[in-house]
Amino acid sequence: MRIVGHLGTSRPTLAPADLGSGTSAASEATRAANAAVLDALPFDDLEDFDFAARGFIATLEDPVIRADDGRVVSDLAAYAFLDGPAPATANPSLWRQAQLLTRHGLFEVVDGVYQVRGFDISIITFIRGATGWIVVDPLTTAEAAAAAYGLVKRHLADLPVVAVIYSHSHADHFGGVRGVVEQADVEAGRVRVIAPEGFLEHAVSENIIAGNAMSRRATFQFGQGLTRGPEGELTSGLGPAISRGTLTLIAPTETVTFTGEELTVDGVLLEFQMTPGAEAPSEMNFFMPGRKLLFLAENANATMHNLLPLRGALVRDAKAWADYLTESIRRYADRTDAMCAAHFWPRWGREPIGRFLRTHRDAYKYLHDQTVRLMNAGLTGIEIAECLDLPPPLARQFYNRGYYGTMSHNTRAVYQRYMGWYDGNPASLNPLPPEALGPRYVEAMGGAEAVLARAKEAAEAADYRWAAQLLNHLVFADPQNTTAKDLLAAVYRQMGFQAESGVWRNVYLTGAQELTDGVAKGRAHTVPFDMIRATTTPMLLDFLSVRINGERARGHALAINLDLTDFRETHLISLANSALVHEAGITDPAANATLRLRRADFLGLIFGLTRLDDRVASGDVVVEGDVGAVAALLSLVDPLDPHFNVVTP
Repeated sequence: MRIVGHLGTSRPTLAPADLGSGTSAASEATRAANAAVLDALPFDDLEDFDFAARGFIATLEDPVIRADDGRVVSDLAAYAFLDGPAPATANPSLWRQAQLLTRHGLFEVVDGVYQVRGFDISIITFIRGATGWIVVDPLTTAEAAAAAYGLVKRHLADLPVVAVIYSHSHADHFGGVRGVVEQADVEAGRVRVIAPEGFLEHAVSENIIAGNAMSRRATFQFGQGLTRGPEGELTSGLGPAISRGTLTLIAPTETVTFTGEELTVDGVLLEFQMTPGAEAPSEMNFFMPGRKLLFLAENANATMHNLLPLRGALVRDAKAWADYLTESIRRYADRTDAMCAAHFWPRWGREPIGRFLRTHRDAYKYLHDQTVRLMNAGLTGIEIAECLDLPPPLARQFYNRGYYGTMSHNTRAVYQRYMGWYDGNPASLNPLPPEALGPRYVEAMGGAEAVLARAKEAAEAADYRWAAQLLNHLVFADPQNTTAKDLLAAVYRQMGFQAESGVWRNVYLTGAQELTDGVAKGRAHTVPFDMIRATTTPMLLDFLSVRINGERARGHALAINLDLTDFRETHLISLANSALVHEAGITDPAANATLRLRRADFLGLIFGLTRLDDRVASGDVVVEGDVGAVAALLSLVDPLDPHFNVVTP
């Protein structure tokens, strides 16, 4: 399928260049590409800097937030290097975004509404009620949220938190809840916890079923192993680095179910707008009539957002996203004097807010409609990504730039949502995997030395995308070829240095780091206790099901009655044809065994934290019938590898 025309000018230059004098130096092509950005965008527009600075009250005197054990949760001073012009190793547009994102401290939005920004990737909002604070989106970790609350109590008013609002189901908007409230206060009715319909199910499920793979890919998306600096991590484009503390969760006590629903919370009237299926499967905005303030959750940002995060997720709906923003404009724009959100700085004034909402909405609508138009004209996802850019009136707005989501991978997400992974070409129906494809490409091109020579020529010509594809085949053909790996790492660095997207930069630079240094064996992904406690038993059994090794399970047929004594639940677990099936409330008298235990002991067994024979010997686990059947089932559960290879076979 032929690409017809080119609708933008953001593709890399192919001017001759080397890869720089050192492993991290910017090549001449990278210097030229980044310098060109300064002429392409309106860097003299300082409105965002004015908005980001407005209302500043104070920040922490000690810029390091620590856990109880002394571990650094968030270092607010880690981005101090951003003071000054962009170096050659950074796209100036991303550098500008990082400067804005890393301004930290307590800010007033309007009278009685305040935000603490820069403590985490997300923002925590405090609304003054009649008797205490209403907290909106308490960050990712308890330590970061507690530090923000401490700042509020020190500089505003030492009042209790009387309500928490979760705007949506992503962990960076609920994980810090125990830093601002206690479970006992919620259970006693002293604190209301309000969330959109479907919140708990989606908050838990995204972190359970595919949590291991998403966590591994998130190390690339957020550059979690990179050093912050001009040659390393420059934020994700959405916010500063994710705080590394304790992720917690307290279940909602109240659920918002429809647009237009109103709640009075500690004397403050809130009107809600439901937006499920846009940025999150469970999400809502709200309007405060008394303060003429619109809170837009994560549906309106100072960047184009993701329709499909690089870490992985269900594909989001660009059309619905645009339609929700249209509804926001229709319902609230002519009543709004200030707006804020769960990321980024607020905006003030009806004209600037209305202009922002309309132009931001139009970007998502254009992205959706033009992708579908080209799809219906026969172009595939990758072809659409290559030729579709926003028109200049939209693209020149910094809040529509691809700092987090990009036109490139968002257009492919729209294609995937409608058409799936297959592009219609028979050659794409059953292609060879990289481990098989690499050796064949290398052989067809005349061997490793020939491929390496061509890749060097491409790299020296700054044809980095082609060089990366050539070298990737060579690395997958021979992962011990250090020359190929080093050159591919150098190419990835240049692609990272040129990237306007924070996550693309992180992905390229993390790939380079793993090629040269190997996979860092850091802390493994673990599901937080609060999230496990909130997970229903059927969801846990779903997680058990997807960890059954199908090959090892061949020939096994068994049935086990599960009796969770403390939860008073029974489940029938059946394994046949290498598929595990579970049914709630069912007991089979003919089952191989009945397993009686507390839910915590069952979690220990399925997560590999305890041994069956030890728990049986202690009396905490009772097996009636064939204990070997239970042992056989547990032996078929694959352990999780949180450090699997990505850039090498």
